[in-house]
Amino acid sequence: MSSQPKRKIAILGAGLLGRLLAWQLHEHAHIDLYDQDLGNADESAAFLAAAMLAPMAESAESGRGIMHLGQLALRLWPKLLAGLPEPVFFQQNGSLVLAFAADRSHFDTLRGQLKGNAPEDYQTLDAAAILKLEPELNARFAHGLFLPNEGQLDNRQLLRVLAGALRSRSQVQWHTSAYAQLEDQQLLVNGEPVLEHDWVIDCRGIGAKETQADLRGVRGEVIRVRAPAVNLNRPVRLVHPRYPLYIAPKPEHTFVIGATQIESEDRRAPTVRSALELLSACFSVHSGFAEAEILEIRSGLRPAYRNNHPQMRVKGRVISLNGLFRHGYLLSPVMVDLCRSFLLQQPIDGRYLAAMPSLLLVEPEPLAKERVG
Repeated sequence: MSSQPKRKIAILGAGLLGRLLAWQLHEHAHIDLYDQDLGNADESAAFLAAAMLAPMAESAESGRGIMHLGQLALRLWPKLLAGLPEPVFFQQNGSLVLAFAADRSHFDTLRGQLKGNAPEDYQTLDAAAILKLEPELNARFAHGLFLPNEGQLDNRQLLRVLAGALRSRSQVQWHTSAYAQLEDQQLLVNGEPVLEHDWVIDCRGIGAKETQADLRGVRGEVIRVRAPAVNLNRPVRLVHPRYPLYIAPKPEHTFVIGATQIESEDRRAPTVRSALELLSACFSVHSGFAEAEILEIRSGLRPAYRNNHPQMRVKGRVISLNGLFRHGYLLSPVMVDLCRSFLLQQPIDGRYLAAMPSLLLVEPEPLAKERVG
């Protein structure tokens, strides 16, 4: 590090990426964190997510690049969480993929799409082996996969801990109710130009759609329940004829139940049909969900580019981190590490670009921009 004064960085959006990045940079720069809401992130994709860290399960519908980046990110999460001032629930007990006998063809298709190496990355289970891992599950499941390296964390606990940590740091100024826009490299906050930053980092997710024509929203629907009668040791995915479903157990018998992806930008709350499908699916997994308390039923949009790959884009003094699709929690550590290394002029982990060469896009400029000192 040089002896130059600390640079000033504006981070737009205080969802998962914005908070993680502010935390990783606060010792090296003065941070202005601009947040459109009041700081609780309850309108962000990060707030609704199940926060499953599942590179192998995701490989069934994504390329090897996403899988390899996810595996790298999964190794980063424990160290990242250990650096926070409070503990955050993190679990790496693997995950289960389940199917009833009637859905055998869908199950076989999914298994054939996995990019890993059996049995190191996944193991085929019969009914007895499924119950050995999760004794409380419906005994009628005939087909299963155990993915032993998968993980998950408590997304809302993480967002709260990051918020407390950032607000306690003098180098971070958190601006709430601040509507940030970008117009030709110019930062506007609540309609007024803001000029004093060396770098502007756009982490607004779908909020950046106005400036990125290739960004789209992908709908996700989530139900949270509290089910004291249900004990699951790991996330469970249920093979479904219409779309994959998941159940992610969180602390205190809270469970996140959701649909992996729906190609729609509809912002309405979940429909009766969707809610019935999600709830009936979780009841088919464990009868104890019949008496669960419904805490909330919500929907949201995940930001995605046309190829469903994330990208860090650098143009002038503006950096954009976006397009994480349904891999927000899975890939955030890699995106944050990539951006941090770039700004601090440190070596970028070559494995990131080897896995996905398009991950970093730097548009040429007449004069090189000075980075964080």
